[in-house]
Amino acid sequence: LIFSSLDSCGKNTNEVNVCSSSGEGQVLLIHGADYGRRDSTTCSLNLPASQLQNVQCSKPISILADSCNGKSNCTVKVSSSVFGDPCFGTYKYLEMAYSCHFHSVTCEGSQAKLQCGQVIVVYWANFGRRDNTTCPDGNTAQLQNVTCLSPNTSADSPLTCIHSCNWQNSCTVEASNTVFGDPCGGTYKYLEVVYDYLLSKNRK
Repeated sequence: LIFSSLDSCGKNTNEVNVCSSSGEGQVLLIHGADYGRRDSTTCSLNLPASQLQNVQCSKPISILADSCNGKSNCTVKVSSSVFGDPCFGTYKYLEMAYSCHFHSVTCEGSQAKLQCGQVIVVYWANFGRRDNTTCPDGNTAQLQNVTCLSPNTSADSPLTCIHSCNWQNSCTVEASNTVFGDPCGGTYKYLEVVYDYLLSKNRK
């Protein structure tokens, strides 16, 4: 994997639009994010030294993965009101590491089909709903819950189930409550998969 990084310096919002030019259908996968300050030079222009001295100020941010994974661009409000304030009086910035991958979306009740002449490696998956425009076939009430995320720790989580596709040339998985469980009753869901193709089954 090639990891890239991005800093947001004191803006109210920061639009992460990094995968749209990497290839057709490529989307973000957030590997890590920190809010705070880890050096005295990043985002330091015209700031007093007193706001740059604390370089042991760092807070891991997990909510970016829920918001940005599987999207080609992502708008983030960079604020202590959103992330909390790990060091009062210090000028902070958001730093994240990300990579770009292919993306598959399958509406509930349909079959997700990943197939190519190479082998599949899955990095992230969610069975739920994160917006009201993807797979809009349900009625209005079934599209309202846009914070429907699957648990990633259970035995039937999407990431656990979809890992059966790893190192295969093709894979078919049904996007259904039977396979993944129902993380939000009454919501019309879809299966998202972030993945790549590798040239060989050699995992050494």
